[in-house]
Amino acid sequence: MTLAPLPSADAVDLSEIDFWIRPEEEREAAFAALRGAKQLSFQREFEPPPNIGLVRGPGYWAIVRHADILAVSRDPETFCSGRGTNIPDLPDAFNEFFGSMINMDEPRHGRLRRIVSRGFTPRTLARLEVDVLRRAQQTIDRVIDRGACDFVSEIAAPLPLEIICDLMGIPESQTRYVFEQTNVILGLGDPEYVPPGTNVVTAALGAGKALADLMLDLARRPRGGHQDLTAALLDADLGEEALTPAELASFFVLLVAAGNETTRNAISHGMRALCDHPDERRRWQADFEGVAPTAIEEIVRWASPVIHFRRTATRDTELAGQPIAAGQKVVMWYNSGNRDEAAFAEPFRFDVLRTPNEHVGFGGPGPHFCLGANLARREIKVMFRELFRRLPDLEITGPPERLRSNFIHGIKRMPCAWSRRAR
Repeated sequence: MTLAPLPSADAVDLSEIDFWIRPEEEREAAFAALRGAKQLSFQREFEPPPNIGLVRGPGYWAIVRHADILAVSRDPETFCSGRGTNIPDLPDAFNEFFGSMINMDEPRHGRLRRIVSRGFTPRTLARLEVDVLRRAQQTIDRVIDRGACDFVSEIAAPLPLEIICDLMGIPESQTRYVFEQTNVILGLGDPEYVPPGTNVVTAALGAGKALADLMLDLARRPRGGHQDLTAALLDADLGEEALTPAELASFFVLLVAAGNETTRNAISHGMRALCDHPDERRRWQADFEGVAPTAIEEIVRWASPVIHFRRTATRDTELAGQPIAAGQKVVMWYNSGNRDEAAFAEPFRFDVLRTPNEHVGFGGPGPHFCLGANLARREIKVMFRELFRRLPDLEITGPPERLRSNFIHGIKRMPCAWSRRAR
């Protein structure tokens, strides 16, 4: 990628919604300018629409360098999550309903993470391997005879969505419904999902309640000996180590949004990158198993599916020479950290053999590192193995249609095609 001319760091306004639909070269140049500045940039916040009952926040420090993101992530006592991980200040009940444990500090965060991590142990993930492969094969089966399709909705999206629904015991008849509701929650800035003039808080609450009601209804039903994650998390024999139904519903909203949307976009951005860099694609296809570990990490770095998360300073402190007062917000821009010239050699080059690759595509190190990272890695690996095996000459045939968002680096649609020979 060739960057656009670098603007002045003072001229970069991340709160401008149109910034997020500018060409990629311009947005990357803006973050490069912020990384190159001597001081951290203090950014104004978005002006909330007048119909949602929120006031404009006081602003935040933009954390754009890889080393600074690591420092904030590793110090949850100084930079807490319990006051919200979205940029705007939202009601506590809203934060907990939509964010579950990512909007919690110790000790509540540790308790909840310890409980739900039972569903993501190496043994559990190994048992899921068969399901992941089966779902990936079914995904290819549905499109292979057609020769063309929308890559996002018909290839990248079904696998992670169906795996999460399998994991939680959601009936297959409800997967499309779950998909539609998560699109609303994570696409609040996109007029396709939330029409102009709609109260975005009401839209988010409506979609979240729909997902929560689905999970609460499932939780009330007899499990019949079926040991899915829902049953394990509600197991009364665990006493205080079992989730309440409300905690389960909130966790499901988080899981289905994070686990579906992020893996879907990693696969979509990864396929586009492989088509744009055919030498890297051939390198991986020539030795799939040998290259897969580094290729998967590079896809996640390249995609940076989650663009940012916020923390709040609990005390007066200093970061990169900049005094930060207690109560001030800091926002970690993972997309920028993953392009930091100080952390990655040639960061704008897609390299399936890149090593080392200490990206922050799953968040920074610390207690809030992505719980589902290993599941996402398995899904990405299996999906590309099946694509290379059964649709080896699949190509992206048109420009991707990007999600209008400063939170999710999303692709809504992206056409693809493959040859009759491949079929």
